Amino acid sequence: MAKNKSNRLPIYAVIFTVVFKLLFLLTHYIQEDAFITWRVAQNVLDYGVIGFNGETKISASTTHLYVFVSYFFNLIFGKEYFIEPLLIFNSILFTVGTLLLAHLVLKNPWHKAVFIFLIGILPPAIKISILGMEYGILFFLEMALLYYGFSKGKKWVLILLPVLIMLTRIDTVIFLGIVFLVDIFWNRKIRWNYILGGILGILSVLSFNWLYFGELVNNTIVAKKLLYEHDFTFAQNLNYFLVSFGNFWGMLKVPGSFNPVTVIVLIFELLCFIYLVRQRERRNYFLWMIFLFGWIKQIIFMSQKSLFDWYYWVPQLLLFVPVLIFVLELKEKRNLWLSLLVVFYILPMTVFQTVHSIATGNGEWNYRRKIGLFLNTYEKDKNQWILLEPAGYVPYFSGLKTIDEVGLVDKQVQTEIKKDKSNYWINTVKNRKPKYLLSYKNLFEGNEAAYYQAHYRLLKEFRVKDHLKSDNKILEKIYRLKPSGTDYNLYIKVD
Repeated sequence: MAKNKSNRLPIYAVIFTVVFKLLFLLTHYIQEDAFITWRVAQNVLDYGVIGFNGETKISASTTHLYVFVSYFFNLIFGKEYFIEPLLIFNSILFTVGTLLLAHLVLKNPWHKAVFIFLIGILPPAIKISILGMEYGILFFLEMALLYYGFSKGKKWVLILLPVLIMLTRIDTVIFLGIVFLVDIFWNRKIRWNYILGGILGILSVLSFNWLYFGELVNNTIVAKKLLYEHDFTFAQNLNYFLVSFGNFWGMLKVPGSFNPVTVIVLIFELLCFIYLVRQRERRNYFLWMIFLFGWIKQIIFMSQKSLFDWYYWVPQLLLFVPVLIFVLELKEKRNLWLSLLVVFYILPMTVFQTVHSIATGNGEWNYRRKIGLFLNTYEKDKNQWILLEPAGYVPYFSGLKTIDEVGLVDKQVQTEIKKDKSNYWINTVKNRKPKYLLSYKNLFEGNEAAYYQAHYRLLKEFRVKDHLKSDNKILEKIYRLKPSGTDYNLYIKVD
């Protein structure tokens, strides 16, 4: 009887961790790009088209599978009430994924329970669960592939899950490839079911893109590469990598190219990994998979100057797994080491993320969302266009048709970038004549000031400093400690 209760501990840990993390819903910190996916899902609901602006097809979201999941949540709960249920669903899936990971690398039920909770309250785990992105689903699918496909030997899993994983994000080919290589090296044989699953996954996402959108690669990838690509010298590339390393390898972002916390944690992760794999246990098979993936994914994306937080969430967590295993399985002074890890790393990281979530949630939900709500009330004709960046909160809550600076949701911007990259913004304004412009800059200053003054007037100024007040003094201190958001000027066409 006692053994059965002990075996249920990891399940209890999943429930407790999910409930604990639901407190972060109160911060209203939702990633800007989640609203792009959700608007695409609602476009499917309203127009029957995977797009962003009415009946125009465009792969504005990075993820196909999550678009359809979001579509069903909109269908079931309605546009007004789907967000919280979807965030809870994401959190549950992610935490179940940590349960599967715990089964792969640990034996003791108590160790599994502690592992699930501690990894679940680290900053990347909180962001994966609550920020509305597709990584909760992705983490669950990847861990389910390892557990049911490679640990339990379910052949249908090896065929089906690579397809779902690739449809979630096309860059998961890195994860699937690392798993394939480690499996061959470890077992000295080829799993043909897995090869079939990988081929079907690649064919499914590429054929869907080609047949539906007329493109092989998602528009989001093409647009970012086009706008952000620069010809750098070796020294500039190296500097960019070092800055990225300091900000993205670890869980704590600090200004500058050197982050001592990241370096210390990286060394500790490596030492723990080396110690564990020397024990020649069956779990080394999976430790090699997740650790190599973490390193390779980080290096590839940093070298490509992919400076978006969410690309690094899963690798950050997987690279930290050996540290937790090492501390949990210590024979001597385990409680002391565990206490030190919690007090000096995990707890500070959780506090850091709490402050970050509260401050950023204020900047996004209480500030940027209100720009969209203002426009929603002010402009009743939802066929009017707005040019802005980014294409998340404001388009979603305003309901206006949108041209974004990067070209994620409107391909014509990419045409202007190809023609004249340095002047594509003003050329887009002159050619498209959107009714609204939302800009970080004062458009009535600079080389093109005369044109803007002749054709647009300033409708409203939005300032971050106006949203740093709260009746709760603690919240107000947090808002002022880490102001989040960007000052905007909203212009309206006069002719």
